[in-house]
Amino acid sequence: MLEFYKYQGTGNDFVIIDNRKNTFDGSDEKLVNFLCDRRFGIGADGLMLLENHDTLDFTMRYYNSDGKEASMCGNGGRCIAAFAVHIGVISNPEDFTFMAVDGEHEASYKDGIVSLKMIDVNEISSKDSYFFLNTGSPHYVRFCKHLEQFDVVKEGAQVRYSDVFKPGGTNANFVEELSDNHISVRTYERGVEDETLACGTGVVASAISAHLNGNAATDYNITVKGGELQVRFERVDEQSFKNIWLIGPAKQVFKGTITIS
Repeated sequence: MLEFYKYQGTGNDFVIIDNRKNTFDGSDEKLVNFLCDRRFGIGADGLMLLENHDTLDFTMRYYNSDGKEASMCGNGGRCIAAFAVHIGVISNPEDFTFMAVDGEHEASYKDGIVSLKMIDVNEISSKDSYFFLNTGSPHYVRFCKHLEQFDVVKEGAQVRYSDVFKPGGTNANFVEELSDNHISVRTYERGVEDETLACGTGVVASAISAHLNGNAATDYNITVKGGELQVRFERVDEQSFKNIWLIGPAKQVFKGTITIS
């Protein structure tokens, strides 16, 4: 029997396992894929393991629903931060640190809201129709109108599998500017191979791209299909941004056990 927890952050949902005793084999892609399967398993956009770290509060390991260990997930980072607080790993919820695949992250938790510091961004490609940058995961960002009617799955898959981004592919974000500091974002996520209700690294990439697209704001309210998020940052120069924070809710949906055959 495997004990698990189910968390969601603006509709981006995750299976989380307390793996501080190293009882779960994260290299078993078929098992991870099964647990994330919405028909035969628990169902999730991804799976995370909370593990020990020598000097920080914990280590986050993230897997996409296809079973493969993946790049950073911002909403996953917020959810595992909340989980660490809930199970008593964190002594000071207002200021703690953990290690992820893209490096060390700071976080704080208060009243169900998690603020997560993301990695600095130091290289951005700007093309005629899109921006491309890495915010812990690679992201393509295109601005458009009438986002509600946009075919995110079709257009996103074309971007994700295009020759330009081979061999690893990319996540694809489609953004509509609603006001000076308010944008709407829809994201096609690689590894999930579908549109998700939210993508944390994606909204960070989208907010920075909105700034580069001529919007002077550095503190954005962001509407995603799963709810509302906030991103704030400081611009260093043409290519560099620091003090990037992703802020939003993270909630436990349920906990349970599942039999692994």
